[in-house]
Amino acid sequence: MFVQRQGLVIWLYSLKQAKMLRRFGNVHYVSKKLKYVVLYCNQDELELIMEKINSFSFVKKVEPSYKPF
Repeated sequence: MFVQRQGLVIWLYSLKQAKMLRRFGNVHYVSKKLKYVVLYCNQDELELIMEKINSFSFVKKVEPSYKPF
C-alpha cells in the first residue's frame, strides 16, 4: 500500500522553471539563494525521472538522496 519514496536534489541555473518540476513528484523545498529544488518521487521510477530532468537545459545537476540507504 505504501510506496517507497526518495528525494532528489535538483540544481538549477534559474528558478523560473522550478514550478514545472511539480509534474515529476512532490516539490518539498525551493532554495532561492542557492537555486536548488528538493523533489520527492517514487523510488522505482527514480532513474527514469533523473534522466528526464537532467535533459532539461535549465538543470545543472541532479543528485539522489541517500537517506533510505
